[in-house]
Amino acid sequence: MSAAPDPGPLVIVGDTLLDVDVEGVAERLSPEAPVPVVDVARSWCRPGGAGLAALISARHGVPTVLVTAVGVDAGADTVLDLLERDVEVVTMPLDGTTVRKTRVQASGQPLLRLDSGDGRASRADVPTRVSDAIASAGAVLVSDYGRGVAANPSLRACLDAAAERVPVVWDPHPRGPAPVRGTMLATPNLDEARRVTGAQDQEAVLDRVAAALHAAGVAVTTGSRGAVLVEGDDRTEVPIGADVGAAGRGADTCGAGDRFATAAAAALLGGATLLAATRAAVDAAARFVVSGGAVGFSRCEGEIPAAALTTVPEDAETTIDRVRRAGGRIVATGGCFDLLHTGHVSLLRQARLMGDALVVCLNSDASVARAKGPARPVVSQRDRARVLLELGSVDAVVVFDDDTPTAVLDRLRPDVWVKGSDYAEATLPEAETVRRHGGDIVLVPVVGGYSTTRLVDAARARPA
Repeated sequence: MSAAPDPGPLVIVGDTLLDVDVEGVAERLSPEAPVPVVDVARSWCRPGGAGLAALISARHGVPTVLVTAVGVDAGADTVLDLLERDVEVVTMPLDGTTVRKTRVQASGQPLLRLDSGDGRASRADVPTRVSDAIASAGAVLVSDYGRGVAANPSLRACLDAAAERVPVVWDPHPRGPAPVRGTMLATPNLDEARRVTGAQDQEAVLDRVAAALHAAGVAVTTGSRGAVLVEGDDRTEVPIGADVGAAGRGADTCGAGDRFATAAAAALLGGATLLAATRAAVDAAARFVVSGGAVGFSRCEGEIPAAALTTVPEDAETTIDRVRRAGGRIVATGGCFDLLHTGHVSLLRQARLMGDALVVCLNSDASVARAKGPARPVVSQRDRARVLLELGSVDAVVVFDDDTPTAVLDRLRPDVWVKGSDYAEATLPEAETVRRHGGDIVLVPVVGGYSTTRLVDAARARPA
């Protein structure tokens, strides 16, 4: 029996940005004005916009081609460097400089965002390589970030033709054009749907959104509630699964919309119905948030040049899928990991030796505060996750908001669950869940004399 023909890649069309996260500590005010002074600890960069969507898609095993406008500047060089290992990039001209969005945070708290760059896609006819790439697609995702790619007239003609033969998914932007006729699915969030319809009441929005976006179906994402699929007069609410929703409360949602759109497009590429694609997208976006979100697609600036990379950061979902497909063994451990110390590092090293990948289940800030008191954590969940991901023993981090990791372990189903020998298996509330899925529980020796509580108490007792 012959193999099914290759449907072609998922071609993502849209505006690529450069996203930068600057993190530091703010402990004093500027003498020039009553504003905080941030002592920068480090900065992270990743592709933004359609570039992030393409990277997410490729890292989840979908053959992906990115059609985007690229300029001639340092920001463009950085974006292409970040994408080159995973994504085939087909370029069209950009007038101006690459748009860079810089988020500044101090101790995990957002302070401001700085936007620079004036780049917009040229309106000149697109090169033949662009039309050829779109013609080769098994499905198309338009990831519109309002910078002109989706408005280019000759490119829209290519999209018109594509919509007649393959699924086209359109992730709209308030400053972007309407989707082309024949779009199979549009994926606005509720705020975007309100803007495009001119309505505020959700019922009125849902009544008008399909006509406003010229799409056969519209999946309006509604944050922690999931999404509502509108097909003609029919509406179907698609909630987030209880296990994933509970684990994701309070997590960073950056990139969740991109994950939703890429998952929907991949499902339609595989022949799914609109409802099945929406369900897959809701689940994928929720798991993306729980697995750390866009942090897994960032690179610390100035530390690891692309040419020196032997591995790339992955979110937990991708790591587990990859290892299990290869017949590998998943190890997991969990805790607060607030003020990382020698005892933590020893436990993580021992755990990693028991399998092919180590996933750390990390208590969220709210979970730590409930367990340790209002003065904890000392380090935010975002920073704790990033520090862990810098360790060679850790392959992925999942942040959970419950008091125990039971729900997240019910989803991850590790082969081995590791805790320190200062615990007893009988006292672990998650033990039954691990065993029910066939996992083993291993208690490893701990390094005595180390604890975050002791470190905090010692620091507070030390004279200023």
